[in-house]
Amino acid sequence: MLRLLREPRWLGYIGLAVVFAVVCCLLGSWQWNRREEALTAIDRLESNYDREPAAVAEVLPELDTFDPDQQWTPVLLEGEYLLDQQLLLRGRWQGGQVGFDVIAPFRTTDGTVMIVDRGWIDQASGAEQPVSDPATPAGPTTVVARLRPNEGSIAGRGAPEGQIASVDLPSLSEQLGLPSYTGAYGLLVSEAGGVPADVSVATRPVLDEGPHLSYTLQWFVFALGGFAAVAWGMRDELRSESPVERPKRGRRTDADVEDDILDRS
Repeated sequence: MLRLLREPRWLGYIGLAVVFAVVCCLLGSWQWNRREEALTAIDRLESNYDREPAAVAEVLPELDTFDPDQQWTPVLLEGEYLLDQQLLLRGRWQGGQVGFDVIAPFRTTDGTVMIVDRGWIDQASGAEQPVSDPATPAGPTTVVARLRPNEGSIAGRGAPEGQIASVDLPSLSEQLGLPSYTGAYGLLVSEAGGVPADVSVATRPVLDEGPHLSYTLQWFVFALGGFAAVAWGMRDELRSESPVERPKRGRRTDADVEDDILDRS
């Protein structure tokens, strides 16, 4: 086998196996990182989702800051919706149907504004409008919402007047012209202690780590498989070059010749 390792052809095969292994290891590491991200998301959900609501100013002391580990944390808002600034978030799916999320700025008693996603409303058939107008409550109220990170803008995605394509908090804050939270928005849990009837409030998401662990192991096995294939090919070539030993024939006696004649008669 050492002789084959000095041949350019087999050195090329080994080089290809090394490149293949590096690519497989990179893909395996990527899958492992995807799994770590999924586990982190599950841990955030489990840790924060059922917490007791705290005042939003305590959870988010700065308007433009947000720690990803605060996702799903319930916050308490006291104030009123800015009904004339309400928008529809288009292209949102629920139960296999496309519709809108009702996005309503909520001005708290200290004058700051938090964007609240009140929930989903169905889209009218054949029209880019909801089946009914949302009945967002007017006047002072108390809202509990769970924190979600800024979605940012979507390049190339527009929307008709009164609608938006994503929850881009800095853009919404600029339109409002009021001090607003730009690091996170709220996903509605309740209004005035109850669940609104005009929208479908978001339910607890179902998260799992997915098949990333098995994919990780598969990629590392593939990396080893490249070297195994080269080793198998070298083994076959060495076997084909080995001389085949022919069975030795003993010297025939007169008795053997006579037996052959009798067998043919």
